[in-house]
Amino acid sequence: MRVQLIRNATLRLTYAGHTLLVDPFLADIHTQPSLAGRSLNPTVALPLPADEVVRGAELALVSHLHLDHIDLTPPRLPPHLPLLAQPGDVAALRAAGFTAVQGLDRDTIWSSIHLSRTGGTHGTGRVGQAMGEVSGFVLRAPGEPTLYLAGDTIWTDEVRAQIETHAPDVIVTHSGGARLQDTLIIMDTAQTLALAAAAPQATVVAVHLDAYDHMTVTRQTLRAAAQQAGLGRRLLVPGDGETLEWP
Repeated sequence: MRVQLIRNATLRLTYAGHTLLVDPFLADIHTQPSLAGRSLNPTVALPLPADEVVRGAELALVSHLHLDHIDLTPPRLPPHLPLLAQPGDVAALRAAGFTAVQGLDRDTIWSSIHLSRTGGTHGTGRVGQAMGEVSGFVLRAPGEPTLYLAGDTIWTDEVRAQIETHAPDVIVTHSGGARLQDTLIIMDTAQTLALAAAAPQATVVAVHLDAYDHMTVTRQTLRAAAQQAGLGRRLLVPGDGETLEWP
């Protein structure tokens, strides 16, 4: 298995001999409005051309339709690329011009890969309600590590239960500590460390950092906290464009 962080939550994943994209967000730097009054978004450019990100992709996993997870206006993916999404997002993806959209309620098998959809809590209170439904995914295949893509969620009992149920070897967390109206909407440093402590069998890969102006956690501070907590070898914080590999 190879996991390449592109930017934000966008991953290029090589798994069971197939190439998948996760939350393929390809917009140019500074083409979206500020969310915290500090900068236009995204705050950084893609580390490689968008056509290289997409080249050879066979399937895209779309956790939800927020602007920093997939481009819809305009779409930037080939319209025929198969997309796997939560059922409530299927109509909007088709309306955007995608012709091969499948809604995933719980489990499916695509090629040799078993995919399970998981839930998430994208904030609390009124902010959480406004953020809407989000998803994560668990991937399994013969000879590959079990991979849990937690998605846009804070640390909750539901996430803990997914770890206990699926016993993932690798967990990808969204750990930038993004806040809206002073409400945490994805994991921050403390929550990422708590997840890592609750999954001692797993390598944790923290992404969704240093790309939007409402983030409160940087890669530098998260790496330092992981080292201080004795998790430096098990909590990895890749840079944009970096690839991690498991045998």
